[in-house]
Amino acid sequence: MTNPVHPTEPASSPTSPMRRNGSLAEIARYFLRLGLLGFGGPVALVGQMERELVGERAWLTKEQMREAIAVCQTLPGPLAIQVGIFIAYLRTGFWGAWIGGWAFILPNFVIVAALGALYVHFGSLSLMTAIFYGVSPAVIALILHSCYRLAKLGMEGWLQWTIAAVCLAVTVILKAEVAPLFIGAGIVGMLAYGDLVRRRPPGASVLAVAPAAPGLAPGASASLLGKLLFFFLKAGSLTFGSGLVIVPFLEAGVVHQYHWLNPHQFLIAVAIGMISPGPVVITATFVGYLVAGFWGSLAATVGIFLPSFLYILIAAPLLLRHRENPNVQGFVRGAYAAAIGTILGACILLGRIAIGDWLTALIGFASLGVLFRWKVSNPLLIGVTAAIGLIAFP
Repeated sequence: MTNPVHPTEPASSPTSPMRRNGSLAEIARYFLRLGLLGFGGPVALVGQMERELVGERAWLTKEQMREAIAVCQTLPGPLAIQVGIFIAYLRTGFWGAWIGGWAFILPNFVIVAALGALYVHFGSLSLMTAIFYGVSPAVIALILHSCYRLAKLGMEGWLQWTIAAVCLAVTVILKAEVAPLFIGAGIVGMLAYGDLVRRRPPGASVLAVAPAAPGLAPGASASLLGKLLFFFLKAGSLTFGSGLVIVPFLEAGVVHQYHWLNPHQFLIAVAIGMISPGPVVITATFVGYLVAGFWGSLAATVGIFLPSFLYILIAAPLLLRHRENPNVQGFVRGAYAAAIGTILGACILLGRIAIGDWLTALIGFASLGVLFRWKVSNPLLIGVTAAIGLIAFP
């Protein structure tokens, strides 16, 4: 898979020296600021960390930064958060990784939980309805544009496109949870691109970076908070390729399986995730608040981000040794193709809800055209379409 930040420069040796000479306080301060001001998406956030922490502060070397990016791209989860956890680990060790990672997440959690509270109290007003009348089709355009960029980044060859087409069809027809799709696609990719079928001598070990197995859904007697926590733990283990992979997973779970939200509320949650600082997966915080208030938002946030910490602290050291293994690369390529297909499938399902008349169709197509023609920030596009909704809501 191509590296979006350093597409032509190889990662360094996993034996690069670590600089664990920083303080926990400076890690917390830096990532709190980054979490508060970090707009622009994962590539922009990673670029900012590289500029500030390699060039200005010299917390780590260029080789260590490239290595962090390469490893985190191979793992499921939001790229920017995982790179931040990895850097904090290099700088201050195990506890620094936990402090830096949660400091990165905290400002966004506070912002989105507050927006959830406002929506719960004022969401039934006609003003809010009019705003999201205009915003919803723009969200579909944003997801489609991001999916196009992801496809350009990592889709190569007919097999990946075939996997994507199958996953798109299954998502649209069955409206099912996508965990089996990712695991199945990863296995297909491992067989096609790896060396298992070629039966090489067992010299190199095979490390399949598989998502958490499906079937973690709680039983009928579990509490609502328990259901939220386990559901989002599973979701946090399956965001291969981009945080946008959370969209079809959540749409299948919270709308069709558990019926926690209706489709309109879910579109609002996605919009909040896309315009707030930090990763799109912060959508989970908003969903959790709508389902079970503050404690629901906390359970959903812990669930969605906890796998990232575990992947970095447990799986990343293994990947540093095995990420060149063709079976690992094959699994990731297959799962990446599944991500593209499920995102497109979710766009079709959500588009049926967001686009209901000629005006919302016009907003959607115009938003997509603007995104392809100019570099427009997500908050600006959402703001303009919200104003259109306020003016033109029938």
